[in-house]
Amino acid sequence: MRNILARIWAFWGLLSFVATFLVFVWPSLACYLIPEPRGQKIFIDLSRVWMSIWLRLVGCPLTVKGREHFKKGEAYIVTYNHNSFMDVPLSCPFIPGANKTIAKKSFTRIPLFGWYYSKGAVLVDRKSDASRRKSYEEMKSVLARGMHMSIYPEGTRNRTDQPLKAFYDGAFKLACETGHAIIPGVIFHTRKVLPTHKAFYFWPRKLEMHFLPPVSPAGKTVEELKSEVFEIMKTHYTSYSPE
Repeated sequence: MRNILARIWAFWGLLSFVATFLVFVWPSLACYLIPEPRGQKIFIDLSRVWMSIWLRLVGCPLTVKGREHFKKGEAYIVTYNHNSFMDVPLSCPFIPGANKTIAKKSFTRIPLFGWYYSKGAVLVDRKSDASRRKSYEEMKSVLARGMHMSIYPEGTRNRTDQPLKAFYDGAFKLACETGHAIIPGVIFHTRKVLPTHKAFYFWPRKLEMHFLPPVSPAGKTVEELKSEVFEIMKTHYTSYSPE
């Protein structure tokens, strides 16, 4: 019975996502006309309103903690754990201030959504070395313009039984080379809403996102910084018990 209900709810989730997207896409695309970072901040503000509405429609209200760790005038690299596709609509909209994420170029082929998707992302074709180099330089540019970068250091969804998968170097190399601190972001319960092992399945659940204190790259190697952030995120994920 639960599987049947979850698939009915998945249909509602998809229908409500598309319906609300068609309302918000037009003012969001108008942000292309406004220079960054102001235009990007407006884009993120609109996406936050959209996602706040949609999350409540699908029974997944989000609680965000730790916004105070973002200091005015500072640009950060935000590293998130990645357990589910449900992480994607949560990450960028709820980071305070203008930000972009690193994302697959292939999704830009989706009609209309591709334009929206491109506005919020630094695009990369992972099969192309040239594209990866270009996206890395674009991420530096995003930070230099005072915007945050949102990155999933696990690379893909965590399908293991461990709290986190091993991290890739990219986010930490970016921090060490630019001097921008990392704010670890830990997302809870998305694996239960959209399980990786079940197709067209959606189960409503309250969600939480915690931003932890900034981690400075000063005086650290890429490997040292990566290890430190990994342990911080792993410890918080495993020790925190939401009410």
